[in-house]
Amino acid sequence: MGKKNKAVGVVYSTNPDFQYTYEDDEQDLVETLPPHQQKLNVNIEKKNRGGKVATVVKGFVGTTDDLEALAKKLKTKCGVGGAAKDGIIIIQGDCVPKVKEILTAEGYKC
Repeated sequence: MGKKNKAVGVVYSTNPDFQYTYEDDEQDLVETLPPHQQKLNVNIEKKNRGGKVATVVKGFVGTTDDLEALAKKLKTKCGVGGAAKDGIIIIQGDCVPKVKEILTAEGYKC
């Protein structure tokens, strides 16, 4: 029958030749840059986190799968929780020196 994913922008069309565009088609348009070409900012944030400290990594250019893979690597090596969304990696706690060490070992510029 077709893809069950949500079509973007169109609910119904009377044109028989109309081609729907799906969310999966637009998701990975950005290619991931190699680590030596990326400049990541590692900071501590306390705002909007209920007074808790979080290490935030910004500036990643690439697909969401690569962002999540890098976030998982950072979380496991730091031994803490976190999240990856909207091009930002959030690591719980004050792990700035450890995160910078891990990223430079991977070839990223911090």
